Amino acid sequence: MDSEFEIDSDGTLIRYSGNASVVIIPDTVTSIGDRAFSFCKNLTSVTIPDSVTSIGDSAFQVCGSLTSVVIPDSVTSIGSGAFACCSNLKSITIPDSVTFIGEKAFWECSNLKSVTIPGSVNSIGVYTFNDCSGLESVIIQKGVASIGDRAFWECTSLGSITIPNSVTNIGERAFYRCSSLGSITIPGSVTSLGEGILDSCGSLRSVTLQQGVRSIGKEAFRYCTGLTSVAIADSVASIGDSAFLGCTSLTSVSIPNGVTSIGSSVFQGCTSLESIRIPEGVTSIGHSAFSNCSGMKSVTIPQSVQDINNYAFNGTSADIRTRKNSYAESWCKSRVQYPGSEFTCSTY
Repeated sequence: MDSEFEIDSDGTLIRYSGNASVVIIPDTVTSIGDRAFSFCKNLTSVTIPDSVTSIGDSAFQVCGSLTSVVIPDSVTSIGSGAFACCSNLKSITIPDSVTFIGEKAFWECSNLKSVTIPGSVNSIGVYTFNDCSGLESVIIQKGVASIGDRAFWECTSLGSITIPNSVTNIGERAFYRCSSLGSITIPGSVTSLGEGILDSCGSLRSVTLQQGVRSIGKEAFRYCTGLTSVAIADSVASIGDSAFLGCTSLTSVSIPNGVTSIGSSVFQGCTSLESIRIPEGVTSIGHSAFSNCSGMKSVTIPQSVQDINNYAFNGTSADIRTRKNSYAESWCKSRVQYPGSEFTCSTY
């Protein structure tokens, strides 16, 4: 009944007061206001007319029985938390008329299976799909420029995601603990990888960082225990602290020539890593950079290195190969005498 719809003079649906399971919004409505349907526990289906241009903040928050929504191509904006905690929402169609999706828009939609973000959307906000534990696939269309912090945090069923080369920024822990993700390609349009971007993605086996990526953030691939290979583009000049800490299946990695320092704990606990060649140009190796790399057999350190932390190779029994009369040779010979130093020294 129309009396169940509170609509203001501007056509904004302020509040739906009914308890029906199927709702058809009147075509006199031009926008769905903040919290208009929030906590409508009986709502299973809603028809949004093409007169609607915006869906407000928390508009359908905690509609626990809502299973599907078709958003008409008249809508340009989906507000923050618009469908948050719609735990039975299985499908959502986002038209290419939408230019804005607010933060936490689909937070904890635990039964949402797949989603396509149209290229008309400039930015995927922070926490947008946080804890969508049933989300299996995501297609981000060309045109999207930014993926916000924690946008896909703990989407534990996410097995595939397509990132176009229009994306220039991926925020901190955007894919944290996406434990079903098997592989990912980061396009070169993304120049900097945010802190912890793929932290604790235990099923991740391979990563490709395309030419153009310049920096790998702190803890970017930490505890990716299934990661066996990483293709790092030559354009990468910076690798953050703990970037590959605990990647216990990583067998090989090539550090690009543009890198000038290896920070703290970058490869700590990479127990399957057998050898590594540090390129000429690197000047420092940080605290615990290669500590507890128990499978390491050889490390080659160039003449350019002028600072090595005393604990850089603790718990590593590798042969550390250095240039004769270099700083690294002197460091190795002095440290090998200390209790707990398991590595050996040689020159090349």
